[in-house]
Amino acid sequence: MKSLLLATLLAGAAWVSAAGAASPARPNFLFIYTDDQRYDAMGVVQREQRERGRFPWFKTPNMDRLAAEGVRFRNAFASSSLCSPSRAAFLTGLYNHLNGVANNHTPFPTNNVTHATVLRAAGYKTGYIGKWHMGNQSGQRPGFDFSASYVAHGRYGDCPFEINGVSEPTKGWVDDVTTDFAIDFVRTNKSGPFLLVVGFKSPHDPRTPPDRLKDAFAGEIVRPAVNKDARPPYLTAGGRAAPNRPSDPPTTDRLLNYFRCIAGADENLGRLLATLDELGLAENTMVVYTSDNGYYLGDHGLGDKRSAYEESIRIPMLLRYPRLGVKELLVDEPILNVDLAPTFIEYAGQPVPAKMQGRSWRPLLERKTAGAQPGWRQAFFYEYFYERNFAVPTLFAVRTEAAKLIKYKDHDDWTELFDLSKDPYEMKNLCREPSAAGLHARLDAEYDRQKQAVGFVWPAYATDEMEPPMKAGLNAWVLDYRFDKDEGDRVADASGKANHGNAEGVSLVAGREGRKARRFTGAGCIEVPKSPNLNPALSRWTIEVTFKADAPDGVLVAQGGANFGYCLALENGRPVFTVVGQRNPTRVMARDTVGAAWTTVRASITADAVSLSVNGTPPVREPLRTAITKDPAESLQIGDDLGSAVLGEKKPPAFKGLIESVRIYNGDTPPTGAN
Repeated sequence: MKSLLLATLLAGAAWVSAAGAASPARPNFLFIYTDDQRYDAMGVVQREQRERGRFPWFKTPNMDRLAAEGVRFRNAFASSSLCSPSRAAFLTGLYNHLNGVANNHTPFPTNNVTHATVLRAAGYKTGYIGKWHMGNQSGQRPGFDFSASYVAHGRYGDCPFEINGVSEPTKGWVDDVTTDFAIDFVRTNKSGPFLLVVGFKSPHDPRTPPDRLKDAFAGEIVRPAVNKDARPPYLTAGGRAAPNRPSDPPTTDRLLNYFRCIAGADENLGRLLATLDELGLAENTMVVYTSDNGYYLGDHGLGDKRSAYEESIRIPMLLRYPRLGVKELLVDEPILNVDLAPTFIEYAGQPVPAKMQGRSWRPLLERKTAGAQPGWRQAFFYEYFYERNFAVPTLFAVRTEAAKLIKYKDHDDWTELFDLSKDPYEMKNLCREPSAAGLHARLDAEYDRQKQAVGFVWPAYATDEMEPPMKAGLNAWVLDYRFDKDEGDRVADASGKANHGNAEGVSLVAGREGRKARRFTGAGCIEVPKSPNLNPALSRWTIEVTFKADAPDGVLVAQGGANFGYCLALENGRPVFTVVGQRNPTRVMARDTVGAAWTTVRASITADAVSLSVNGTPPVREPLRTAITKDPAESLQIGDDLGSAVLGEKKPPAFKGLIESVRIYNGDTPPTGAN
């Protein structure tokens, strides 16, 4: 730890003294975070790790600049390693069992007290730009004067943004567009004070980098995971769900795209820092850069995050505030995502709400001597609540500086104990080792203390237990587009499930026999937000489309991506239906071409087969190779397949022609008859 004596003197001079010296202008706050960036996915950390680094060739010059000009927290953690819960913790300073968000499908409670609501009440201009991702929550972001954001995961290319809740099209790579909005906000509010939160989509799946970086790092190799053979106990127990898919060992282009996306985020971080420099705002702006959670990339044989191993719960964390007078400072005390809100509020000169559980970092940033900060946390509690279609069960953990205890709900036999001082990669579970009995007892006691300290209660909005797979479904139409009730770009759903869509570049026109239709020119589509009743995982489905094609190739309906999803398309004039489960496709093709006549195609997924019927003829069937066992990350599109295409590089072009109706049935065989 570097000495902070000089820094303390400088920082102390910058704040109001007991003698009543005048205070400087209140600081601006710029909070930037990525989605799924590991703590070590930064050039500065790879150089520090040397031979232990898994990707020593990776460079992030702008993140490194922040570390050189400010503070790097080497032990930063998420209190729950999942997108929406961690984002809610950053905002509220509360653990997820108290802040209303315990999973990825719950909207953020609009009455929550956040750093934004406190600073806004104190006269700050507040802005939220980019990825929000609290379920499918739409509208202006709560607590912020201005928001330019998108629903759920959005998409990497030409993503529609909601400007203060009103959807508008955009062009370009999503994090470039986010940065454009953010720079405009800074310029507009340069007189300050302002709070700006910038959420990047990178490097979340489907990991689509900007064209300028699509060949970056070609030929580089990600070193193997040291702990790849240490399997979580819930994946080796009988009867458990299938494990999360390991993330592409050995090195693949998809894995390199993870780093290409982070490199794109780093470039945009540089644009934001350059804007602060240009406007003379850098000195009085606290910049914080982090991610919502970590990511495994094959560690423990896992992809994704969620569970309590280090690669999942550790996050990057950089802070620069020149008024502190510190550079290249390394802080090793454990800090949490719930600390951000109290830190911003205190530096804004406002009282921190008593119910916030995080702690301001100010004592760590302005300490008078080097070494451990007296009274700082020595341990913390971790929580994860089971989410449908994922293998990770509900679990809780306590982590100290040198050890970790992980407990699984209703499964004492899965308990894990690690001595991090001797086993930093968590390869040896000491839970049943007689020699570790003392360590186990101490961690048990610490677990109870930390659980009590955070006021743990079971949240009503969490899933109580792992649920059996859904087999029969709802036995109801869950999407019914006839276009006769549409208004402009809003596509009305007549199913009663409120799965309304948004038409982009798709005009509403007169169809046949007095009906309405949508005209597709190959340059637009209908976007349908994700919803629970459109989740195709482990259920029976029927997709029905009535159309008249102007071209022999084109996407009719697609949902999901290359991991999980389905695509109904035309190929050389013949309808084709493809279902993908865990990257394993099942494909069925109609016997005949459809030409330019009006055509109704009905595609179905059952427990063991995929079928396709054209104009009521007997269906063509193929055995289902692998079911869709996970709700796809990508939303549903009509007329195109955006983001991560179900068929990958073989994706058909966008549809050209008229579509008269689109209907989706969740469950067993839908009713027959005309539309």
